[in-house]
Amino acid sequence: MRKRRVTDEINPDRRRFLGTAALTIAAAPLGMFGWANAQPGQGELSSLRGATGWLNSPPLSAAGLRGKVVLIDIWTYTCINWRRSLPYVRAWAEKYTDQGLVVVGVHSPEFSFEKDVANVRRAAKDMRIAYPIAIDNDYAIWRGFNNEYWPALYLLDAHGRVRYQHFGEGEYERSERVIQEILARAGAGGRGDELVSVDARGAEVPADWDDLESPENYVGYERTENFASAGGAVLNERRVYAAPAQLPLNYWALSGDWTAGKEAIALNKANGRIAYRFHARDLHLVMGPAARGSSVRFHVLLDGQPAGAAHGVDVDAGGNGTAVEQRLYQLIRQPKPIVDRTFEIEFLDPGVEAFAFTFG
Repeated sequence: MRKRRVTDEINPDRRRFLGTAALTIAAAPLGMFGWANAQPGQGELSSLRGATGWLNSPPLSAAGLRGKVVLIDIWTYTCINWRRSLPYVRAWAEKYTDQGLVVVGVHSPEFSFEKDVANVRRAAKDMRIAYPIAIDNDYAIWRGFNNEYWPALYLLDAHGRVRYQHFGEGEYERSERVIQEILARAGAGGRGDELVSVDARGAEVPADWDDLESPENYVGYERTENFASAGGAVLNERRVYAAPAQLPLNYWALSGDWTAGKEAIALNKANGRIAYRFHARDLHLVMGPAARGSSVRFHVLLDGQPAGAAHGVDVDAGGNGTAVEQRLYQLIRQPKPIVDRTFEIEFLDPGVEAFAFTFG
């Protein structure tokens, strides 16, 4: 596995994980792991009162959770790293709730459209999330845990002390073993030692790390890298862009009438294109129509041909799809061999906004 690196700061204390490995910090006197003693609780759960709303539950509080083992999962719904960890969090909630585990999803948004509670509600329903969700639009809970990453897990014991932290994907067996031990120490019975089994599909399937050579890239003016259209991007000005005949690996370009904003690029006239040279099994694009209730048709090409067998779940074999909401779209999932490929997406209607490419 490649070493994971943390990049792409949103502000000094908000970051998204990229890469393959993850960080695990244990702070528990658990005999089977031999970790150091935890410090007295610092009131992390009290930050739940800073939630701006709740889904799937009445508001939860530190007092109401006293005596419970609590797993905090900090996420944002377009993050591909979190999407790939979700099957495990969902399975832990289903398996261990009756034994006293309370799973709380804390939705701390990255993009502005992720602050829309209706968008989060729809995403949670689509992703079959039934456990409580705290809406953290003011980042009060994020700051309460001194968090820096999506996704982030914090496991608190029955005394409200953080006993285990894990950032990024992976280490699912270790995380579940810690959950089992903390529950046992809290007096939960009948837990057994078996681990959950998940059936990941679509964007939830683990990345093909051995063939992943393309890092996440934002396409908004403020944070993009490797933009190859002649003359570069111009902030907040409508402009007709043209793509070069060839792109180096991990470079991208626009064709057509676009406006580059800080967070996203917006298409002004139909038939605008984005091209991207990448090396990965999967290609995703965070995008959607700017106007609620509208839709944008698109067509995907791979090396100049319809996607065919390499199409993702949001595209048919002919390369056709429709963006109907702002979210992560899986556009390519290609069979081996994985080589450098040129991806193109043409939008047949105006009004789309594109935010970030992610790969797997």
